[in-house]
Amino acid sequence: MKRVICLTVMNRPGVLNRITNLFSKRNFNIESISVGLSEHEGMSRITCVVHVEDSSASEQITKQLNKQIDVIKVTDITDQSIVARELALIKVQAVPYTRNEIYSLIEPFRASVIDVSKDSITVQITGESDKVEAFIELIKPYGIKELARTGTTAFPRGTQRTSQQSKSYSIV
Repeated sequence: MKRVICLTVMNRPGVLNRITNLFSKRNFNIESISVGLSEHEGMSRITCVVHVEDSSASEQITKQLNKQIDVIKVTDITDQSIVARELALIKVQAVPYTRNEIYSLIEPFRASVIDVSKDSITVQITGESDKVEAFIELIKPYGIKELARTGTTAFPRGTQRTSQQSKSYSIV
């Protein structure tokens, strides 16, 4: 099962390496990871999408992450109402007679063309992973020349239902 785990960490060299090593030593596959500065100076936010066998494995990984020196907070947000987004840049082969077809696919997905050349179009799409994946599948027959995707970035929505309990582990 997929789990979305958010970490707040100190923004120091080697932190990401120690965290990814922790996952690999315990044989957990990271499906997606994104890292960036947070709202607090000197801290970064890491969002990991990992595949685990069961909820006890998820609990084990969050406890292990909390033992890391530079980890401030670990939260498994999988069972919460979350806002999650991903970005993809896709360079599509576009000969003159297929351009209109490609543009007709771009519009419903609210994607945008960010570069055009005589033989290709570069498209930017953001949204949930399923939306990005669906667009990629539709555009494949035209010929994808290059594809770059970010990892999922997520955090809980502002309002949570009281019936859901978040599992938050913190050393602070």
